[in-house]
Amino acid sequence: MNRYVRKIAALINIREHIDYQTADSSIRNNIAFRGPNVIILACAIVIASVGLNVNSIPVIIGAMLISPVMGPILGLGLGLGTEDGILLKDSLKNFAIMVIISILASSLFFLLSPLTLENPSELLARTNPTIYDVLIALFGGFAGILETSRKEKGTVISGVAIATALMPPLCTIGYGISRLNFTFMGGALYLFLINTIFIALATFLAVKLFKFPVLQADDERHKGLSKAWYAVILIVIILPSIWTAINVVKENNFKIHAAQLVKEHKNMGKSFVYDHKTNYSRKISTIELFVAGEMLTDEHKEILYNDAENYGIMRGQIIIHEDATIVRENLDEAEILKGIYEHTDRQIKVLNDSIMRLNARLEALDENQIPVNSVAHELFAQHPQITNVSITRGSSVDMVNDTLTEQVIAFITCDKKMDVELHDQIERWLKVRLKNDNVLVVEAK
Repeated sequence: MNRYVRKIAALINIREHIDYQTADSSIRNNIAFRGPNVIILACAIVIASVGLNVNSIPVIIGAMLISPVMGPILGLGLGLGTEDGILLKDSLKNFAIMVIISILASSLFFLLSPLTLENPSELLARTNPTIYDVLIALFGGFAGILETSRKEKGTVISGVAIATALMPPLCTIGYGISRLNFTFMGGALYLFLINTIFIALATFLAVKLFKFPVLQADDERHKGLSKAWYAVILIVIILPSIWTAINVVKENNFKIHAAQLVKEHKNMGKSFVYDHKTNYSRKISTIELFVAGEMLTDEHKEILYNDAENYGIMRGQIIIHEDATIVRENLDEAEILKGIYEHTDRQIKVLNDSIMRLNARLEALDENQIPVNSVAHELFAQHPQITNVSITRGSSVDMVNDTLTEQVIAFITCDKKMDVELHDQIERWLKVRLKNDNVLVVEAK
């Protein structure tokens, strides 16, 4: 048994793969926001804002890959874990600079952007944190510090930058500021703080687990902060982490229980729940049910309330909307089917009447259609000097009598000028052939 334990311990042992000096140097080099890093951050923010504005996931991912926002957060965790006061101060200062630059750049973009989406789904996705965001930030932060610390470098940091999604919430805060939308601002800020706190916490725990060397008391850098301040900062990070995790779990459980309750009571008698909405709050959470069909009976409501209590949902938390219901007494299945059949018959009759009217119009159009091809060939046979025939149907307006009459106009082209006798002969023949006395022959040049 001990042999297997030793094998497993050797398999998961990572301390031999940690390069403390390289990790320390890499994190210190990436926390500063000046020069190129500021420009890169601003560009990444604008790219992410464009991606959010057009609901383009690939663009958002690209922005997260080039963003340098992970540096100060990893520095915060490392500074706490190694009790390095100067590193901790620099990380907090540069973290604040990063947040300010990001929010200003995104706010400016959304203020100037002419595009306003009807359904900004990617922006909305950054305003409602879940337990999954907590887990992603925690394990993402652990993977980030492990990748930074190990001797053989890989591509983990890129994946961590995408998974933890620090950029989109910052851009969404800017969107909320530009639109004065406090829902977007509050939700996105909450998500960003969750990601930041849990990445920093995971980094701190990993630094302690990997046994990074703690700075000695006589080290100049250690004099930046006292032991009491380290304790205060750790409490400030850990307590909100615990509170956030508990709150997110509660919200997630409430939504799951609400969805399960709706699923079990989708159909109640001759009523059905066609939609529902959950409103989570630390004071009182509610679930709104939108019902169609018949009005819910008191019996069905009691069954619903009793089953809801099994999920920890009290009757005062359930709001039923019956705007789409109808009130009918002694309505049986046969009457419902009869009503459906009668409605269907009426619809069929309306459709049949429309078809008959359309067919009549088509027949009238066919009757009025001028057989231009036949008429032209008949004219050519009688008068070989004709080279082209164009016949159209139009309207003639008599301005004196204010009357409108239908008129057929024939444009005739001959190989030589048409005389009056030929003109009158063609016109008389067309009136007979087309059964229309209002025919006008015009010689086309």
